[in-house]
Amino acid sequence: QVQLVESGGGLVQAGGSLRLSCAASGGTFIRYTMGWFRQAPGKEREFVAAIAWNGVGTYYADSVKGRFTISRDNAKSTVYLQMNSLKPEDTGVYYCAQYLFVWRVPPRVGVPSSRDFDSWGQGTQVTVSS
Repeated sequence: QVQLVESGGGLVQAGGSLRLSCAASGGTFIRYTMGWFRQAPGKEREFVAAIAWNGVGTYYADSVKGRFTISRDNAKSTVYLQMNSLKPEDTGVYYCAQYLFVWRVPPRVGVPSSRDFDSWGQGTQVTVSS
């Protein structure tokens, strides 16, 4: 069973940047699409970004397109989320997770569902002040 550990969160002013990392252990990282989700207080968990197992295909929520970049280093079993031009509405706990299906990518219809991901990390807090 893979274990995921997020890091890199913190407090930043609007317009600033953060880089989140998610380190995987105990599994076969290279076989799986990986995703980032976030949850703001009082709101449901929402999709942020995902990257295919081979690093070629990427997915972004409309709210973060052009500001966030997802990447992965399969040699280090780590997925990253570079967040630029941060806004107060980006505040929340950010989680990484592994797609359920090996060697597969989410469909290009709508946004990937959290129900199709598991092995959630403990999350890292991102707070953007105005």
